[in-house]
Amino acid sequence: MTRGAGRGEGRGVPGGRTGILRHPTALLPILVSLIIIALGIREAMTVGLHQPDEGTAAHVFQILMPLELVLITVFAFSWVPRSPRAALAVLALQVGLVVAIFAGVFFLT
Repeated sequence: MTRGAGRGEGRGVPGGRTGILRHPTALLPILVSLIIIALGIREAMTVGLHQPDEGTAAHVFQILMPLELVLITVFAFSWVPRSPRAALAVLALQVGLVVAIFAGVFFLT
C-alpha cells in the first residue's frame, strides 16, 4: 500500500478539507458569501445603514442568496457521499457564512 492511499487519494477523493476546497463546487459558495459581505460593507460605508429605498446592493443580495443556496446544495449532494467528514467540515463553513450574512442583515436593520 502506498503512502496516503488509506485516505482515498488513489480513488479520486481528496484526503482532507484543503483538497475539497480546490473544487469549484466547494469554493463558489464561499466566494459568493465573501462577495455579499464585501458588498454589504461597501454599501454601509458609502450610503449608510438606513436608506429610504432599496438600492442596487439589496437587489444583488436577493439574486445572490438563492444562487448560493443552490450551490451549497449541489456541493452537499456531490461531496458528502464521497468524503463525508471533509465535506461536512466544508459544508459547516459554507452554512456558517450564510448564517453570518443573515445575522448581519437582521441586526443591522
